[in-house]
Amino acid sequence: MTTEALYRTEPYAQDCLSTVIGHTPEGGILVDRTVFYPTGGGQPGDSGVIEWTGGRMQIATAVRVDKGLIALVPAEPIKMPDRGAELRQRLDWQRRHRHMRVHTALHLLSVIIPLPVTGGQIGSDRGRLDFDMPDPPGDLAALTDRLNKLVDADLPVTESFITDDELLANPGLVKTMSVRPPMGQGRVRLVRIGDEKRQIDLQPCGGTHVARTGEIGRLAIEKVEKKGKMNRRVVIRLEE
Repeated sequence: MTTEALYRTEPYAQDCLSTVIGHTPEGGILVDRTVFYPTGGGQPGDSGVIEWTGGRMQIATAVRVDKGLIALVPAEPIKMPDRGAELRQRLDWQRRHRHMRVHTALHLLSVIIPLPVTGGQIGSDRGRLDFDMPDPPGDLAALTDRLNKLVDADLPVTESFITDDELLANPGLVKTMSVRPPMGQGRVRLVRIGDEKRQIDLQPCGGTHVARTGEIGRLAIEKVEKKGKMNRRVVIRLEE
């Protein structure tokens, strides 16, 4: 059995019913379906609450485990729901939605700085990409303006799928040098920003995103840090 990833098919779902199908040795709760995004690809796992008959528990994060299963990780060591218990999962939606906004914003950042990405991290207020960038990126005010113009364009953010072999045949789709695209299940999810008239980005991604760039809100490039001979870290933040 695998966990149905509702966060992938219904990224705006804030709660769901599920069943406990087991527990991990580390104290995680295995579920048959979930709206909680599990840590991966630079995006933190979701937090929130689960409720069942006679119990309630804060969830600190969610993680992937072997064989396509996802475990919800309790925030504190209290009595867990039994196998077979029906759970109501409720996301900390404000935190998750901010992750979605930051994640899509980082895709836009990779558009205005078209260099190979060597790392990245998503937070609820800011995010960063590390670039293979030997020289500084130039005028940060001008870059910030370009970033916000892409936000203001209110471009659609959609997904499609290709096979693993199709991705291997099109290596130019992969911008990240440090994170391998989510492969191994026969098909790869592509996240597209824009449409047939104006497509600005297309890359493999397993994370959650907003539906349109206008939903991101105002952005600022906070700083650029030198991280080695060939690497620079660009940090952006949500302004609202």
